[in-house]
Amino acid sequence: MARNSTNQRELDKWAKNLVKDMNKSLGRAARQNPSRVPVQFGATTDGGVVAGGEAIENNAYLARLLLWLDEQTALQPGRFINAGDFAEHVDVTGEEARVLSHQLSQRGLVKALRTFGDEKIVMVTDDGRVEVRRLRTLQNDHLARLRYTVNALLPWVFTATQGQSPVIPADFLSTPDAAFAGAPLSSDDLDQALAQLARQQLIEFVGTHPETIMITTAGIDRALSGAPVTAYPDQPRTGTTYNNFLPNAQGVIIGDQQHVTQNNTSGIDPSAFVQLAGYVGQISGTLGMSEPDRVELERVAQELHAEASSTAPEPGRMRQLAAQLKDKLVDAGTTIAATMGVQMAEQALGTLV
Repeated sequence: MARNSTNQRELDKWAKNLVKDMNKSLGRAARQNPSRVPVQFGATTDGGVVAGGEAIENNAYLARLLLWLDEQTALQPGRFINAGDFAEHVDVTGEEARVLSHQLSQRGLVKALRTFGDEKIVMVTDDGRVEVRRLRTLQNDHLARLRYTVNALLPWVFTATQGQSPVIPADFLSTPDAAFAGAPLSSDDLDQALAQLARQQLIEFVGTHPETIMITTAGIDRALSGAPVTAYPDQPRTGTTYNNFLPNAQGVIIGDQQHVTQNNTSGIDPSAFVQLAGYVGQISGTLGMSEPDRVELERVAQELHAEASSTAPEPGRMRQLAAQLKDKLVDAGTTIAATMGVQMAEQALGTLV
C-alpha cells in the first residue's frame, strides 16, 4: 500500500513537471512561431473579413471567452488555462465551453493542450492577444456598436413579436445577443438602434406604458432576407432632380399601402421633410398627447407633407413647419418615439443650411 502511495505521488509529480515544462516550451514556440491554422474567410457586416466565417465581435460568448482567457493569463503568465472554468461566469455548460475553446483554437487565437485529450486546456496565442486588443478597441467604437445593435435588434424583434404582438424593447438587453466585442450593450445603444429602425420604418411604436414596439411588414421582409439592416443605405441625394418614393402624411408603412412618388426639379431634396411628416403621422397616437394637441400635431405634419411633396417645395415654409413639429414633439415628452421625431426634425432642418 505504501509503495502504491509512493508511486502515485511520483506520478503526480511527474505529470506536474511535464505540464510545467510544456507550458514553458509551448510558450516559447508560440512566441517564435505563431499558430498557423487553415481558416475559412467570410464577410462581416462592416465589409471586412475574419477567420471562421463570423466576426468574433458579433459572437458574445466567443469574444467574452477570449477576453476572459486573456485576463486569466495576466494572472498566471505563461500557463495554460482551463476554459471550462468560464462556464462558472456565463450561462453555458462545460461542453459548450469546450466547443467555444475549440472554435478559438480553429481561428488560431488559442493553442490547446492535447496531451490529456482535453481541448479546454488552452493558452492564448500571439494572434489571440492581437485580437483581444482589437476587441477592446471595438468596445469604444460608437459607430461599430450601433451598427451591430441595429443588425441584432431587428431579428430579435421579429422572433419576439412573431409579427403579431408588441414587445418591450428593453427586454432585448437581457439576451445573450445584447453584447458587442465582449461588452454588454447599454440602454443608449438600444435607444439609438430603435431610432434607426423606426426611421427606416422597420419597426413602429405602439404603446407608452410600458413602451412597446411592433415589427412592420417592411421589417419582416428585411429580417427574412437575412441581410444586415445596414446593408441597405438610404437613397443617394445627388444632382438637382429628385425622384423620391416616400410614405404619406399618415405614416403609411412601406409595403403596406399606397405611397407618394415625387418628381421635382427645384434643386431641393425634401425627402427628409416628407419622412418626418410620415413618421409623425405614424407615432402621433402613441405619444400620450391630449386629443386637441394630437389633432394639431397631425395637421402640421400634413401641411409639411403637402409642401415637401409638391413639385416646387418652398424651403422657408418647410423650415417653419418642421420647427413647429419639433417644438410639439419636445412638449410631448421624452419617449423614444418623440425623441426620434425631434432628431429627424433636426436632421431635416440641417439639410437646408
